[in-house]
Amino acid sequence: MIRSLVGGSLTMPAIVQSLLASEAPSSTDPSAPKTPHFPAKAKRVIFLYMSGGVSHIESFDPKPALAKAHGKPAPGFPGQFLTAPRWQFQRHGRSGIEVSELFPHVGSCVDDIAVIRSLKANHGNHFEATLGIHTGSVTFARPSIGSWVSYGLGTVNQNLPSFMVIAPYLPYAGGQVWAADFLPGFHQGIRVQPGPEPIANMKRRLASDAEQRLELGLIQSLNQRHLKTRATDPNLAARIQSFETAFGMQQAAPEAFDLNRETDATLKLYGLARGGTDGFAWQCLIARRLAERGVRFIELIDSGANNNWDSHGDMADHARLARNVDQPIAGLLKDLKSRGMLEDTLVVWTTEFGRTPFNESPNAKGREHHPAVYSSWLAGAGVKAGTVFGSSDEFGIGQADSPVDTHDFHATILHLLGFDHERLTYRHAGRDFRLTDVSGNVISGVLA
Repeated sequence: MIRSLVGGSLTMPAIVQSLLASEAPSSTDPSAPKTPHFPAKAKRVIFLYMSGGVSHIESFDPKPALAKAHGKPAPGFPGQFLTAPRWQFQRHGRSGIEVSELFPHVGSCVDDIAVIRSLKANHGNHFEATLGIHTGSVTFARPSIGSWVSYGLGTVNQNLPSFMVIAPYLPYAGGQVWAADFLPGFHQGIRVQPGPEPIANMKRRLASDAEQRLELGLIQSLNQRHLKTRATDPNLAARIQSFETAFGMQQAAPEAFDLNRETDATLKLYGLARGGTDGFAWQCLIARRLAERGVRFIELIDSGANNNWDSHGDMADHARLARNVDQPIAGLLKDLKSRGMLEDTLVVWTTEFGRTPFNESPNAKGREHHPAVYSSWLAGAGVKAGTVFGSSDEFGIGQADSPVDTHDFHATILHLLGFDHERLTYRHAGRDFRLTDVSGNVISGVLA
Protein backbone atom coordinates (compact mmCIF):
# COMPACT_ATOMS: atom_id res chain seq x y z
CA MET A 1 0.00 0.00 0.00
CA ILE A 2 2.82 2.41 0.91
CA ARG A 3 4.62 1.73 -2.38
CA SER A 4 1.45 2.33 -4.38
CA LEU A 5 0.71 5.63 -2.62
CA VAL A 6 4.29 6.84 -2.79
CA GLY A 7 4.78 5.77 -6.42
CA GLY A 8 1.65 7.65 -7.41
CA SER A 9 2.26 10.89 -5.57
CA LEU A 10 5.88 11.86 -4.88
CA THR A 11 8.63 13.20 -7.08
CA MET A 12 11.29 11.00 -5.55
CA PRO A 13 9.74 7.71 -4.40
CA ALA A 14 13.21 6.17 -4.56
CA ILE A 15 14.03 7.84 -1.23
CA VAL A 16 11.21 6.07 0.57
CA GLN A 17 11.94 2.89 -1.38
CA SER A 18 15.49 2.96 0.01
CA LEU A 19 14.02 2.91 3.51
CA LEU A 20 12.02 -0.17 2.54
CA ALA A 21 15.02 -1.98 1.05
CA SER A 22 16.21 -4.79 3.28
CA GLU A 23 19.78 -5.31 2.13
CA ALA A 24 22.59 -3.11 0.92
CA PRO A 25 23.59 -2.61 -2.71
CA SER A 26 27.05 -3.54 -3.86
CA SER A 27 28.14 0.00 -4.74
CA THR A 28 27.97 3.30 -2.92
CA ASP A 29 27.07 4.99 -6.22
CA PRO A 30 24.05 3.15 -7.64
CA SER A 31 23.86 5.52 -10.60
CA ALA A 32 27.35 4.77 -11.96
CA PRO A 33 27.34 3.41 -15.54
CA LYS A 34 27.96 -0.34 -15.67
CA THR A 35 29.08 -2.75 -18.34
CA PRO A 36 26.71 -5.61 -19.26
CA HIS A 37 27.84 -9.22 -19.49
CA PHE A 38 28.47 -9.10 -23.25
CA PRO A 39 28.23 -6.51 -26.05
CA ALA A 40 24.65 -5.29 -26.22
CA LYS A 41 22.45 -4.65 -29.22
CA ALA A 42 20.25 -2.27 -27.21
CA LYS A 43 21.34 0.64 -25.04
CA ARG A 44 17.86 1.45 -23.80
CA VAL A 45 14.25 0.22 -23.74
CA ILE A 46 10.96 1.97 -24.49
CA PHE A 47 8.26 -0.25 -22.97
CA LEU A 48 4.75 0.40 -24.31
CA TYR A 49 2.20 -1.08 -21.93
CA MET A 50 -1.48 -1.29 -22.85
CA SER A 51 -3.40 -1.67 -19.60
CA GLY A 52 -6.43 -3.96 -19.36
CA GLY A 53 -5.82 -6.81 -21.80
CA VAL A 54 -5.80 -6.15 -25.55
CA SER A 55 -7.63 -8.74 -27.64
CA HIS A 56 -4.98 -10.73 -29.50
CA ILE A 57 -7.48 -12.04 -32.05
CA GLU A 58 -8.38 -8.46 -32.96
CA SER A 59 -4.91 -6.94 -32.99
CA PHE A 60 -1.95 -9.07 -34.12
CA ASP A 61 -3.24 -12.67 -34.38
CA PRO A 62 -5.64 -13.20 -37.34
CA LYS A 63 -8.09 -16.08 -37.00
CA PRO A 64 -10.12 -16.70 -40.18
CA ALA A 65 -11.26 -20.07 -38.81
CA LEU A 66 -12.80 -18.30 -35.81
CA ALA A 67 -14.83 -16.06 -38.10
CA LYS A 68 -16.18 -19.08 -39.98
CA ALA A 69 -17.00 -20.95 -36.76
CA HIS A 70 -18.93 -18.09 -35.15
CA GLY A 71 -21.70 -19.40 -32.87
CA LYS A 72 -20.36 -22.94 -32.60
CA PRO A 73 -19.51 -24.47 -29.20
CA ALA A 74 -16.00 -23.59 -28.02
CA PRO A 75 -13.90 -26.79 -27.85
CA GLY A 76 -12.95 -27.60 -24.27
CA PHE A 77 -15.19 -24.91 -22.78
CA PRO A 78 -18.71 -26.26 -22.13
CA GLY A 79 -21.43 -23.62 -22.31
CA GLN A 80 -19.21 -21.23 -24.28
CA PHE A 81 -19.65 -20.25 -27.93
CA LEU A 82 -17.04 -19.05 -30.42
CA THR A 83 -17.40 -15.39 -31.35
CA ALA A 84 -15.98 -13.95 -34.55
CA PRO A 85 -13.47 -11.07 -34.52
CA ARG A 86 -15.04 -7.65 -35.09
CA TRP A 87 -12.22 -6.28 -37.23
CA GLN A 88 -10.58 -7.52 -40.41
CA PHE A 89 -6.87 -8.10 -40.90
CA GLN A 90 -4.71 -6.78 -43.72
CA ARG A 91 -1.22 -7.68 -44.93
CA HIS A 92 1.40 -4.97 -44.65
CA GLY A 93 4.90 -4.29 -45.91
CA ARG A 94 7.29 -6.58 -47.70
CA SER A 95 6.90 -9.17 -44.94
CA GLY A 96 3.15 -9.39 -45.51
CA ILE A 97 2.46 -9.72 -41.78
CA GLU A 98 -1.25 -9.40 -41.04
CA VAL A 99 -2.34 -6.68 -38.64
CA SER A 100 -5.86 -5.72 -37.59
CA GLU A 101 -7.48 -2.69 -39.16
CA LEU A 102 -7.50 -1.30 -35.62
CA PHE A 103 -3.78 -0.56 -36.07
CA PRO A 104 -3.21 0.70 -39.63
CA HIS A 105 -0.34 3.00 -38.62
CA VAL A 106 1.48 0.28 -36.68
CA GLY A 107 0.82 -1.98 -39.65
CA SER A 108 2.82 0.40 -41.82
CA CYS A 109 5.83 -0.29 -39.57
CA VAL A 110 5.46 -4.07 -39.51
CA ASP A 111 8.70 -4.66 -41.44
CA ASP A 112 10.55 -3.34 -38.36
CA ILE A 113 8.62 -5.55 -35.92
CA ALA A 114 8.86 -9.12 -34.60
CA VAL A 115 5.39 -10.26 -33.56
CA ILE A 116 5.12 -12.95 -30.86
CA ARG A 117 1.77 -14.78 -31.10
CA SER A 118 2.34 -17.50 -28.50
CA LEU A 119 2.83 -15.64 -25.22
CA LYS A 120 1.14 -16.98 -22.10
CA ALA A 121 0.32 -14.96 -18.96
CA ASN A 122 0.77 -16.36 -15.47
CA HIS A 123 -2.57 -15.18 -14.08
CA GLY A 124 -6.08 -14.26 -15.18
CA ASN A 125 -6.63 -11.29 -12.85
CA HIS A 126 -5.50 -7.78 -13.75
CA PHE A 127 -3.55 -7.09 -10.57
CA GLU A 128 -1.49 -10.26 -10.64
CA ALA A 129 -1.04 -10.35 -14.42
CA THR A 130 0.11 -6.72 -14.42
CA LEU A 131 2.69 -7.55 -11.77
CA GLY A 132 3.70 -10.63 -13.73
CA ILE A 133 4.51 -8.84 -16.98
CA HIS A 134 6.40 -6.14 -15.04
CA THR A 135 8.17 -8.09 -12.29
CA GLY A 136 8.01 -11.78 -13.28
CA SER A 137 6.08 -12.57 -10.09
CA VAL A 138 2.32 -12.74 -9.57
CA THR A 139 2.45 -13.66 -5.89
CA PHE A 140 5.17 -11.62 -4.15
CA ALA A 141 6.44 -8.07 -4.50
CA ARG A 142 9.50 -8.04 -6.74
CA PRO A 143 11.53 -5.34 -8.54
CA SER A 144 10.17 -4.07 -11.83
CA ILE A 145 11.96 -4.95 -15.06
CA GLY A 146 12.84 -1.26 -15.38
CA SER A 147 14.48 -1.35 -11.96
CA TRP A 148 16.49 -4.43 -12.96
CA VAL A 149 17.69 -2.65 -16.10
CA SER A 150 18.62 0.43 -14.08
CA TYR A 151 20.45 -1.75 -11.56
CA GLY A 152 22.31 -3.59 -14.30
CA LEU A 153 23.27 -0.62 -16.47
CA GLY A 154 23.29 2.45 -14.23
CA THR A 155 22.79 5.81 -15.91
CA VAL A 156 24.70 7.85 -18.46
CA ASN A 157 22.99 11.10 -17.44
CA GLN A 158 23.40 12.02 -13.78
CA ASN A 159 20.72 14.69 -14.13
CA LEU A 160 17.92 12.30 -15.05
CA PRO A 161 16.77 9.03 -13.46
CA SER A 162 17.69 5.87 -15.32
CA PHE A 163 14.08 4.58 -15.11
CA MET A 164 11.08 6.80 -15.87
CA VAL A 165 7.39 5.90 -16.22
CA ILE A 166 4.94 8.13 -18.08
CA ALA A 167 1.52 7.22 -16.71
CA PRO A 168 -1.52 9.52 -16.73
CA TYR A 169 -3.30 7.31 -14.18
CA LEU A 170 -2.27 4.66 -11.68
CA PRO A 171 -2.39 1.19 -13.27
CA TYR A 172 -3.48 -2.03 -11.61
CA ALA A 173 -1.08 -2.69 -8.70
CA GLY A 174 -0.25 1.01 -8.49
CA GLY A 175 3.37 1.99 -7.85
CA GLN A 176 4.42 -1.64 -7.49
CA VAL A 177 4.55 -1.66 -11.29
CA TRP A 178 7.71 0.49 -11.15
CA ALA A 179 8.96 -0.34 -7.65
CA ALA A 180 12.55 -1.34 -6.91
CA ASP A 181 11.47 -3.53 -3.97
CA PHE A 182 14.68 -5.04 -2.52
CA LEU A 183 16.99 -3.41 -5.07
CA PRO A 184 18.63 -0.12 -4.03
CA GLY A 185 15.98 2.57 -3.93
CA PHE A 186 17.71 4.69 -6.57
CA HIS A 187 16.49 2.23 -9.20
CA GLN A 188 12.78 2.75 -8.61
CA GLY A 189 10.97 4.37 -11.52
CA ILE A 190 10.08 8.05 -11.40
CA ARG A 191 6.50 8.68 -12.47
CA VAL A 192 5.74 11.37 -15.03
CA GLN A 193 2.15 12.56 -15.46
CA PRO A 194 1.18 14.21 -18.76
CA GLY A 195 0.11 17.81 -18.24
CA PRO A 196 1.58 21.29 -17.77
CA GLU A 197 3.73 20.07 -14.84
CA PRO A 198 4.85 16.50 -15.69
CA ILE A 199 6.93 16.12 -12.53
CA ALA A 200 5.78 17.97 -9.44
CA ASN A 201 8.08 20.28 -7.44
CA MET A 202 10.62 20.77 -10.23
CA LYS A 203 10.66 24.55 -9.80
CA ARG A 204 12.88 25.88 -7.03
CA ARG A 205 11.18 27.58 -4.11
CA LEU A 206 14.03 29.93 -3.26
CA ALA A 207 14.37 33.33 -4.89
CA SER A 208 17.49 32.56 -6.89
CA ASP A 209 19.64 29.74 -8.14
CA ALA A 210 22.55 31.02 -6.03
CA GLU A 211 20.49 30.79 -2.83
CA GLN A 212 19.43 27.26 -3.64
CA ARG A 213 23.03 26.23 -4.32
CA LEU A 214 24.10 27.66 -0.96
CA GLU A 215 21.33 25.78 0.84
CA LEU A 216 22.02 22.52 -0.98
CA GLY A 217 25.75 22.92 -0.41
CA LEU A 218 25.15 23.09 3.33
CA ILE A 219 22.85 20.06 3.24
CA GLN A 220 25.38 18.12 1.18
CA SER A 221 28.16 18.99 3.64
CA LEU A 222 26.07 17.76 6.57
CA ASN A 223 25.05 14.63 4.65
CA GLN A 224 28.66 13.75 3.84
CA ARG A 225 29.67 14.28 7.48
CA HIS A 226 26.83 11.99 8.50
CA LEU A 227 27.87 9.41 5.89
CA LYS A 228 31.49 9.28 7.10
CA THR A 229 30.32 7.85 10.43
CA ARG A 230 28.19 5.29 8.63
CA ALA A 231 30.43 4.19 5.77
CA THR A 232 28.96 0.69 5.81
CA ASP A 233 25.45 1.94 5.03
CA PRO A 234 25.20 2.15 1.23
CA ASN A 235 21.45 2.81 1.51
CA LEU A 236 22.29 6.17 3.06
CA ALA A 237 24.59 6.93 0.13
CA ALA A 238 21.77 5.96 -2.23
CA ARG A 239 19.39 8.38 -0.54
CA ILE A 240 21.93 11.18 -0.77
CA GLN A 241 22.42 10.33 -4.45
CA SER A 242 18.65 10.61 -4.95
CA PHE A 243 18.74 14.19 -3.63
CA GLU A 244 21.58 15.03 -6.00
CA THR A 245 19.68 13.55 -8.93
CA ALA A 246 16.62 15.57 -7.94
CA PHE A 247 18.67 18.77 -8.11
CA GLY A 248 19.99 17.76 -11.52
CA MET A 249 16.42 17.08 -12.64
CA GLN A 250 15.52 20.70 -11.87
CA GLN A 251 17.99 21.66 -14.58
CA ALA A 252 17.46 18.82 -17.09
CA ALA A 253 13.79 17.82 -16.83
CA PRO A 254 12.20 21.12 -17.95
CA GLU A 255 14.34 21.08 -21.10
CA ALA A 256 13.48 17.43 -21.79
CA PHE A 257 9.75 18.18 -21.57
CA ASP A 258 9.92 21.36 -23.65
CA LEU A 259 8.59 20.57 -27.14
CA ASN A 260 8.83 24.10 -28.50
CA ARG A 261 11.83 23.24 -30.67
CA GLU A 262 10.20 20.21 -32.23
CA THR A 263 9.26 20.80 -35.86
CA ASP A 264 5.71 20.86 -37.16
CA ALA A 265 6.57 17.78 -39.22
CA THR A 266 7.61 15.85 -36.11
CA LEU A 267 4.47 16.83 -34.20
CA LYS A 268 2.36 15.79 -37.18
CA LEU A 269 4.16 12.44 -37.34
CA TYR A 270 3.00 11.66 -33.79
CA GLY A 271 -0.42 13.26 -34.23
CA LEU A 272 0.27 15.87 -31.53
CA ALA A 273 -1.07 19.42 -31.72
CA ARG A 274 1.48 22.13 -30.95
CA GLY A 275 1.19 23.07 -27.29
CA GLY A 276 -0.42 19.75 -26.36
CA THR A 277 0.77 18.28 -23.07
CA ASP A 278 -1.25 15.09 -22.77
CA GLY A 279 -2.37 12.01 -24.68
CA PHE A 280 -0.32 9.06 -25.87
CA ALA A 281 1.19 11.15 -28.69
CA TRP A 282 2.77 13.41 -26.07
CA GLN A 283 3.98 10.36 -24.14
CA CYS A 284 5.65 8.84 -27.20
CA LEU A 285 7.40 12.05 -28.23
CA ILE A 286 8.65 12.63 -24.69
CA ALA A 287 9.90 9.03 -24.65
CA ARG A 288 12.06 9.74 -27.68
CA ARG A 289 13.45 12.87 -26.02
CA LEU A 290 14.22 11.01 -22.78
CA ALA A 291 15.90 8.24 -24.78
CA GLU A 292 18.07 10.84 -26.51
CA ARG A 293 19.10 12.15 -23.10
CA GLY A 294 20.30 8.83 -21.73
CA VAL A 295 17.35 7.42 -19.79
CA ARG A 296 17.81 3.63 -19.83
CA PHE A 297 14.24 2.40 -19.41
CA ILE A 298 11.17 4.42 -20.35
CA GLU A 299 7.74 2.92 -19.80
CA LEU A 300 4.58 4.39 -21.29
CA ILE A 301 1.23 3.32 -19.82
CA ASP A 302 -1.66 4.39 -22.02
CA SER A 303 -4.40 4.27 -19.36
CA GLY A 304 -4.95 3.24 -15.75
CA ALA A 305 -7.01 0.73 -13.84
CA ASN A 306 -10.19 2.15 -15.41
CA ASN A 307 -11.34 3.08 -18.95
CA ASN A 308 -8.79 0.72 -20.43
CA TRP A 309 -8.69 -2.29 -22.78
CA ASP A 310 -10.76 -4.44 -20.39
CA SER A 311 -13.69 -4.63 -22.82
CA HIS A 312 -16.06 -6.99 -20.98
CA GLY A 313 -19.16 -5.06 -21.99
CA ASP A 314 -18.43 -4.06 -25.57
CA MET A 315 -15.41 -4.74 -27.77
CA ALA A 316 -16.29 -1.61 -29.75
CA ASP A 317 -14.36 0.32 -27.09
CA HIS A 318 -11.15 -1.16 -28.52
CA ALA A 319 -11.59 1.23 -31.47
CA ARG A 320 -11.37 4.31 -29.24
CA LEU A 321 -8.35 2.97 -27.39
CA ALA A 322 -6.57 1.98 -30.59
CA ARG A 323 -7.06 5.45 -32.09
CA ASN A 324 -5.33 6.91 -29.04
CA VAL A 325 -2.14 4.85 -29.47
CA ASP A 326 -1.87 3.71 -33.11
CA GLN A 327 -0.44 6.78 -34.81
CA PRO A 328 1.79 7.80 -31.86
CA ILE A 329 3.39 4.33 -31.71
CA ALA A 330 4.04 4.33 -35.45
CA GLY A 331 5.34 7.89 -35.20
CA LEU A 332 7.76 6.83 -32.47
CA LEU A 333 9.08 3.91 -34.53
CA LYS A 334 9.50 6.06 -37.64
CA ASP A 335 11.08 8.92 -35.70
CA LEU A 336 13.59 6.64 -33.99
CA LYS A 337 14.44 5.02 -37.30
CA SER A 338 14.95 8.33 -39.11
CA ARG A 339 17.35 9.48 -36.38
CA GLY A 340 19.31 6.23 -36.38
CA MET A 341 18.13 5.47 -32.84
CA LEU A 342 16.11 2.35 -33.63
CA GLU A 343 19.42 0.54 -34.14
CA ASP A 344 20.19 0.68 -30.41
CA THR A 345 16.72 1.22 -28.90
CA LEU A 346 14.51 -1.76 -28.08
CA VAL A 347 10.79 -0.97 -28.34
CA VAL A 348 8.47 -3.40 -26.55
CA TRP A 349 4.68 -3.49 -26.97
CA THR A 350 2.66 -5.64 -24.59
CA THR A 351 -0.40 -6.02 -22.39
CA GLU A 352 -1.15 -8.31 -19.41
CA PHE A 353 -3.21 -10.98 -21.25
CA GLY A 354 -5.53 -11.43 -24.21
CA ARG A 355 -9.29 -11.79 -24.46
CA THR A 356 -11.45 -14.88 -24.89
CA PRO A 357 -12.34 -16.02 -28.44
CA PHE A 358 -15.64 -17.22 -26.95
CA ASN A 359 -18.43 -16.12 -24.64
CA GLU A 360 -21.57 -17.47 -22.95
CA SER A 361 -23.63 -16.05 -25.80
CA PRO A 362 -22.49 -16.10 -29.44
CA ASN A 363 -23.92 -12.58 -29.76
CA ALA A 364 -22.16 -11.17 -26.70
CA LYS A 365 -20.58 -7.78 -27.38
CA GLY A 366 -17.64 -8.17 -25.01
CA ARG A 367 -14.84 -10.63 -24.24
CA GLU A 368 -13.40 -11.89 -20.96
CA HIS A 369 -9.84 -12.26 -19.64
CA HIS A 370 -7.72 -14.82 -21.49
CA PRO A 371 -4.24 -15.62 -20.08
CA ALA A 372 -3.79 -18.88 -22.05
CA VAL A 373 -2.32 -17.12 -25.08
CA TYR A 374 -1.91 -13.55 -26.36
CA SER A 375 0.31 -11.40 -28.57
CA SER A 376 3.12 -8.90 -28.03
CA TRP A 377 5.86 -7.51 -30.25
CA LEU A 378 9.44 -6.21 -30.24
CA ALA A 379 11.13 -3.75 -32.57
CA GLY A 380 14.55 -2.20 -32.94
CA ALA A 381 17.94 -3.16 -31.61
CA GLY A 382 18.87 -6.76 -32.35
CA VAL A 383 15.33 -7.81 -33.30
CA LYS A 384 14.66 -9.96 -36.37
CA ALA A 385 12.43 -7.45 -38.11
CA GLY A 386 9.43 -8.38 -40.24
CA THR A 387 8.89 -11.77 -38.61
CA VAL A 388 6.26 -13.69 -36.69
CA PHE A 389 7.27 -16.06 -33.89
CA GLY A 390 5.02 -18.77 -32.48
CA SER A 391 1.31 -19.24 -32.98
CA SER A 392 -1.94 -19.90 -31.18
CA ASP A 393 -4.37 -22.60 -32.26
CA GLU A 394 -6.89 -22.08 -35.06
CA PHE A 395 -9.35 -20.27 -32.78
CA GLY A 396 -6.80 -18.37 -30.65
CA ILE A 397 -7.69 -20.34 -27.52
CA GLY A 398 -4.31 -21.80 -26.59
CA GLN A 399 -0.65 -21.96 -27.54
CA ALA A 400 0.09 -24.08 -30.60
CA ASP A 401 3.66 -23.57 -31.81
CA SER A 402 6.76 -22.31 -29.96
CA PRO A 403 5.11 -21.43 -26.62
CA VAL A 404 6.54 -18.43 -24.75
CA ASP A 405 6.05 -17.43 -21.13
CA THR A 406 6.75 -14.23 -19.22
CA HIS A 407 10.21 -15.35 -18.09
CA ASP A 408 11.19 -16.11 -21.69
CA PHE A 409 9.95 -12.65 -22.69
CA HIS A 410 11.99 -10.97 -19.95
CA ALA A 411 15.08 -13.10 -20.65
CA THR A 412 14.99 -11.95 -24.27
CA ILE A 413 14.76 -8.27 -23.35
CA LEU A 414 17.71 -8.62 -20.97
CA HIS A 415 19.67 -10.53 -23.61
CA LEU A 416 19.28 -7.68 -26.09
CA LEU A 417 20.63 -5.35 -23.39
CA GLY A 418 23.71 -7.51 -23.02
CA PHE A 419 22.72 -9.53 -19.96
CA ASP A 420 22.68 -13.23 -19.20
CA HIS A 421 19.41 -13.26 -17.27
CA GLU A 422 20.73 -16.02 -14.99
CA ARG A 423 23.68 -13.84 -13.94
CA LEU A 424 21.86 -10.53 -13.36
CA THR A 425 21.13 -11.23 -9.70
CA TYR A 426 20.83 -9.49 -6.34
CA ARG A 427 21.46 -11.07 -2.94
CA HIS A 428 18.41 -10.72 -0.72
CA ALA A 429 16.99 -12.69 2.21
CA GLY A 430 19.74 -15.27 1.98
CA ARG A 431 19.58 -16.09 -1.72
CA ASP A 432 20.23 -14.63 -5.14
CA PHE A 433 17.14 -13.25 -6.86
CA ARG A 434 16.70 -12.48 -10.55
CA LEU A 435 13.97 -11.10 -12.78
CA THR A 436 13.33 -14.51 -14.36
CA ASP A 437 13.18 -16.37 -11.02
CA VAL A 438 14.36 -19.95 -11.74
CA SER A 439 13.35 -20.36 -15.39
CA GLY A 440 13.27 -18.54 -18.72
CA ASN A 441 14.92 -19.02 -22.11
CA VAL A 442 15.94 -16.40 -24.65
CA ILE A 443 13.59 -16.45 -27.65
CA SER A 444 16.24 -16.97 -30.32
CA GLY A 445 13.64 -16.86 -33.10
CA VAL A 446 13.13 -13.11 -32.65
CA LEU A 447 16.84 -12.25 -32.67
CA ALA A 448 18.51 -10.91 -35.81
